[in-house]
Amino acid sequence: MSKNVMRMSALYAPTLKEDPNDADIASHRLLLRAGMIRKSASGVYTFLPLGQRVLAKVSSIVREEMDAIGSQEITMPVLQPAELWHESGRWDDYGPELMRLRDRHDHEVCLGPTHEELITALVRNELRSYKQLPCTLYQIQTKFRDEIRPRFGLLRGREFLMKDAYSFNATQESLQETYDAMSEAYGRICERCDLDYRPVEADPGQIGGKVTTEFMALADAGEAELVHCACGYAANTEAGACTAHPTLHDVAFEKVATPGVHTIEELAEFLGIPESSTVKALSGKNAEGKLVVLFVPGDHEVNELKAARVAGGFELLTDDEMESFGLHKGSMGPVGLPDSAYVIADASLDQVAKWVVGANEDGYHYVGAQLGVHFKVDEWADICIVAPGDDCPQCGEPLGGARGIEVSQVFQLGTKYSETMGATFMAEDGSEQPFIMGCYGVGVSRTMAAIVEQHNDEAGISWPFSVAPAHVCVIPLTVGDDEVQPAAERITADLADLGFEVVIDDRKERAGVKFADADLIGWPLQVVVGKRGLADGTIELKRRRTGERRTVSLDLLGEVFAAARRAAKTRGSVLSVKELFA
Repeated sequence: MSKNVMRMSALYAPTLKEDPNDADIASHRLLLRAGMIRKSASGVYTFLPLGQRVLAKVSSIVREEMDAIGSQEITMPVLQPAELWHESGRWDDYGPELMRLRDRHDHEVCLGPTHEELITALVRNELRSYKQLPCTLYQIQTKFRDEIRPRFGLLRGREFLMKDAYSFNATQESLQETYDAMSEAYGRICERCDLDYRPVEADPGQIGGKVTTEFMALADAGEAELVHCACGYAANTEAGACTAHPTLHDVAFEKVATPGVHTIEELAEFLGIPESSTVKALSGKNAEGKLVVLFVPGDHEVNELKAARVAGGFELLTDDEMESFGLHKGSMGPVGLPDSAYVIADASLDQVAKWVVGANEDGYHYVGAQLGVHFKVDEWADICIVAPGDDCPQCGEPLGGARGIEVSQVFQLGTKYSETMGATFMAEDGSEQPFIMGCYGVGVSRTMAAIVEQHNDEAGISWPFSVAPAHVCVIPLTVGDDEVQPAAERITADLADLGFEVVIDDRKERAGVKFADADLIGWPLQVVVGKRGLADGTIELKRRRTGERRTVSLDLLGEVFAAARRAAKTRGSVLSVKELFA
């Protein structure tokens, strides 16, 4: 029989009837129940045959799109020498998520979460002239990140499959061209995986650089919060510009006793005012150890990433450190702060004449505190987390909110790594210049989970045709007879000969068990073969995603599939199940 055929009787696909206890989201539950993955350790999973087929198809889509824009595939080692990370300065900066080891010779190494250092070291002695640029290299490889709390199955693991690409350019204009081409390729990857996604403004985090875009698959299970607008603007809430609208509580300056009040919600309720009329405080220290106190509208949260950029680093004070500065948690305010404090306030508060703030004394707050009279601000900046309802920075309309799964991200690194690691080339004018770099990541295993988050129902997974472990499941309702199973075998062979990937459920199980497993695993199309239908010369097609059914003459089945494939080819699209129900 054709290599396009799998048999359920021989397939290692141990399905589960019940949801595992430690699986909290749909993709985690269903990938375990459908026999696609198994947990090996905290945040570490084995991919079983069906899961491996899906993973391979996502990888193939990624590889095709990378090759199409001229990227070249390589494979770099997972084990990376610490020396390279010391060169870039990231060995100490990356934090405990970097898996660090010592070999038998007492040399420090790490398991790569990303490969900027290794790729820069690779090309710095190989790419010597502007004539060799631009050059983009990529790999699809297992990565490691020592997450403190691995959760949500493949969405936040300690070991994961990722595509990472790195571009080396001679000019910023050339980098922008590569960045745009990669962004377009990432959009096509999402579309081919049938993901509802948004490209959003993002924060570069530990990778570095200043310009970056995340590609978010919309899903309630997503850990990222994002805002979006009908004009096309979208951003991760940690990165988006915030235009808050604090409101004025116009009263005379007064110190008010607020016993037992320690939160903004409690303060607003105590005074009978909206949270937007209060001011929230957060204290920390910058990279030099200087006291920094932040103030934002009470109905918003401090964005510590933005604050760190403004203050030159930001680390929250411990309770003991707060006490040493004379600060009181739940009662902090700008009036009477230590002279050493550097005060940063959100730019939106500059328009509020009087503030409702903590009095730096437990159980007391000030109302009517005035800038320049009762306190000062050293710097105004956008330091808020943007929230749904804030103004869109592009068109001014209110922003909507959603949750998303980050499936990919593109970065403009500039010369961050090339300068620190001495990676240069000879420019057209004969001078030595650092490479202008970009890096581009796709979470392959995470994309697999994101697809399940968007394509599932109470019965199981509903894989898109492009990434399904097989296209068609042929279900003979009787096995071992001289009528139904032989017909099912002929149908299986005919569909395989037409180029479809087919699985036949030839197990000696009840029909109900076969139907339940077919829905759970999520084959896009089911072909049901039974005695009653064969007596009429027909079989039944079931579309998994919609539950739609269609009765087809057995004699015409091959032509129906062939015609659907021709129709898809004529439109220039990939065949999907809907063509069979057109």
